[in-house]
Amino acid sequence: MHFRFPFKDSEKFMKKIVKALFKYMGYTLDRYSESSDDSAMFLKMLQIFDINLVFDVGANIGQFGNLLRKLGYHGKIVSFEPLSDAHRTLTSLHSNDRLWYIAPQMAIGNIDGTIDINISNRPTSSSILNVLEEHVAAATDSFTVGNETVEIHKLDTVSEKYITKDDRIFLKVDTQGYEYEVLLGAANLLESVTGIQLELSLTPLYANQILYDEIISKMKTLGFDLWSISSVFRNTRTGRLLQVDATFFRKMSKSI
Repeated sequence: MHFRFPFKDSEKFMKKIVKALFKYMGYTLDRYSESSDDSAMFLKMLQIFDINLVFDVGANIGQFGNLLRKLGYHGKIVSFEPLSDAHRTLTSLHSNDRLWYIAPQMAIGNIDGTIDINISNRPTSSSILNVLEEHVAAATDSFTVGNETVEIHKLDTVSEKYITKDDRIFLKVDTQGYEYEVLLGAANLLESVTGIQLELSLTPLYANQILYDEIISKMKTLGFDLWSISSVFRNTRTGRLLQVDATFFRKMSKSI
């Protein structure tokens, strides 16, 4: 018996079969393009600026650090996580990586002391600030289920012991509306920072948070250029974009 493919090019036919099979299993296959892949572009930025130390503020269980390692970043990572459950998991998962340092459990902000954190049913939405209805409307599992009192410190207080004179520092901050306070507590450190990634809200998602436009203006006054923006969180019912990751680097020569 002979089978006749419905396409002249059998390879094209097989690609369609494979793509359909993956779609059935809940996956989508897309052609990889370095120019359109945010992760690949992010690694390229770290390489261009010779970054060899990343401060990961708001690490949760290490998703950002894992991404860095998968992309091929082999430098130092220092992760800060305030919630006890997430910190235990973070420590247990990454203790074998000799260049990944897990700081003692603490929040990062603009004071040294203690503070209460609101624990969300959606762990990555937990915040020092109170969650607003706009956030819960977009992510119905992000409601608050409890709180935890933790130590809080300025980066200026706790970062120095991780830094050597040859380090080129990148600071990532994902603190669910508390990013501005982290910057205020890192005034001295920022003088040595080459690049920063901040999660910015385009509309209020947490009570009393500082929004994207004010933070971008602040970054300009600190001598940083906006380098890249990528989508983070969207209300899929309305299509409204709510949060982005904004990456900044120090003003450099026009040749870069």
